Amino acid sequence: MTQSEIAEADPFAGLRDMFQGRRVLLLEDDPALAEHVADRLLKAGFTAVDRVEAGEQALSLAEGGGYDVIILDRMTAGMDGLETLKRIRAGGGPSAEAPALMLTALGGEHQKVEGLLSGADDYLAKPVGDEELVARIAAQLRRAARAAPAANGADIINGPFRLAPGARTLSFALGDMESRQIELSPLEFGIVCELMTARGQPVTKTMLWDRCWVEWKFLPDNFVNIIDARISALRRRLKEATPELSDGLHPLIVSARSQSLIFRDLSGVG
Repeated sequence: MTQSEIAEADPFAGLRDMFQGRRVLLLEDDPALAEHVADRLLKAGFTAVDRVEAGEQALSLAEGGGYDVIILDRMTAGMDGLETLKRIRAGGGPSAEAPALMLTALGGEHQKVEGLLSGADDYLAKPVGDEELVARIAAQLRRAARAAPAANGADIINGPFRLAPGARTLSFALGDMESRQIELSPLEFGIVCELMTARGQPVTKTMLWDRCWVEWKFLPDNFVNIIDARISALRRRLKEATPELSDGLHPLIVSARSQSLIFRDLSGVG
C-alpha cells in the first residue's frame, strides 16, 4: 500500500476489533456532550457506554461491575471526578485498574498534574476532537495490554526491526544479514517507540507531543510544525540506515488523516 493509499484509508477502522466487547463508564453532567461522546464511542466499536451525571453514581457502577475504560469530568455535582476516581482506585473493585481519562474544561498545567497524580492515565482538556479521544483511549488500552510483557522487558518486533524498550535500542536485520543498531537520539527513540508500540494504529501528533517533548510545559501554537520537522528528519535517518529496504516501503513513518502518524506494518517483510 502506498503512502497516499494509507492516508486516504480510515486508520481508525482497525480499532473496532480492539473495542469490541468492551464497556465504558462515562461521568459527564452535560447531557448533550455525554450523548455525543457515547455515540462516538459506540460507533467506534465499544459494546456499551454507561452514562452518569454524578460521582456517587459512577462509584456505585464501578464497584458493581467491571469497566474497561473510565472517562470522567472533573466538575460534577456532589463528588467530583477526581474524588470519584480516587475512590474507584482505592476500592479495589472490578474497575479499579481500568484505564481512566479525565475529560474536563480545567486544562491548566497544575490541574493536569493534579489529575494524573489522582490516578488518571490521561488528561484531556475540552474541547477535544472525536478522533483524538478515540486514539487516546486506544493508546491506554494498548498500554494496559502490554504492561505485563513490558515489565518483563519484552522486545517489540515489526518485520526486520526489533525495538528493545529496556535497552532503548532499535536494531535492523533483513534476511540472513547480521543485526545492526540504528543510532537514534533520545527524542527520536521516543517517537519510534510510541509509533511502533501502537502496532499499526494511529498516534496523533498531540499524543506524541505529550509523551516525547516532555521538557515542554505547554503546547505551543507551532507544535505541529516542530513535530513535522522532526518526523521529516527521522524518515531520512531511517531510510539511510536501511538501504536494504525497497524504496516502496519508505517512508517508514506515514501520515494519516486528522494529524496522526503510523509506523508502517512490516510484518510480512523478512
